[in-house]
Amino acid sequence: MDITSLYYFTEVAKDLHITQTANRLYISQQTLSNHIKRLENYYDITLLNRKPTLSLTYAGEQVLHFAQEILRTSENLKDKLNDIRKEERGVLLFGSSRFRMDLCLPSILDSFSKRYPNVEIRITDANSNQLEKLVLDGEIDLAIVISVKDNSQITKIPLMSDHLYLCVTDTLLKKYYGEDLSALKNKAMIGTNIKDFAKLPFCMLNNRMGQKIQKCFDDAHVEPNVYTTSRYLQITTSIGLLGLAACFATQTSLLNQKGNIPEDINIFPLYDEGEPLTQEIYLIHHKDRYISQYNQYFLELSQDYFKEIEASSLSSIII
Repeated sequence: MDITSLYYFTEVAKDLHITQTANRLYISQQTLSNHIKRLENYYDITLLNRKPTLSLTYAGEQVLHFAQEILRTSENLKDKLNDIRKEERGVLLFGSSRFRMDLCLPSILDSFSKRYPNVEIRITDANSNQLEKLVLDGEIDLAIVISVKDNSQITKIPLMSDHLYLCVTDTLLKKYYGEDLSALKNKAMIGTNIKDFAKLPFCMLNNRMGQKIQKCFDDAHVEPNVYTTSRYLQITTSIGLLGLAACFATQTSLLNQKGNIPEDINIFPLYDEGEPLTQEIYLIHHKDRYISQYNQYFLELSQDYFKEIEASSLSSIII
């Protein structure tokens, strides 16, 4: 039994398909099968059911858990030794959604690369659910996610509370509310009750943010008039800024649209049961993953960047 065989076993467990895993790792199927057989001989037990399709046996599940721990410990040791040697080189495995990646990386990477020019950054684009699993599986070191689920294996570091807004053009408001437009706008600037805008068509989201927004409708006992549904905030925001429907945005998503926001757009703070609606942004890592010096610096840069955004006024972002 060696660490290489354990590594190949964890890779097979991801695909549960020898050919697919071998092609992905650029090795022969025979080589991969030999490593699995070596583990089975070493432990004297079957780790994979071969028929009708490839699957982990109960013993295989236990070995998989062990292998993940061993591989994580090995990576931790490498990083610790690099810190001791002060080599300041290595690989940072970072994950985020494309939207948050576009937002923060341009500001973070310049400072990071100046201090750690020999650290390679490998980037994974995925949603929060996928990123949490990748962190748990040891596929990535650090990830930026929203509203992370409670998990004893994950350390979560708050980055900011991202406020949610209702965005709607004057043209759309006039179409549906006519003479009541001014009074409606004045009321909404203090805090938006979704019930007051029930006539509008809405761009809805089917992601974690969308769940919060749907709760607003449910609490107001309003059925949204759905114009479109997407899990991508960038798409729904773009449609909303065109004036085709009302959309929902966050402080960070409006920052991404800076320079593209039309003059006749209204941006109302969204409230639910009298409280401003926010979604929490976290940086997460596996609690057992050693945080190297360069990972720690990346973490600190992320914290500083999001604190700066949170402290910014909305007017400074959208002008």
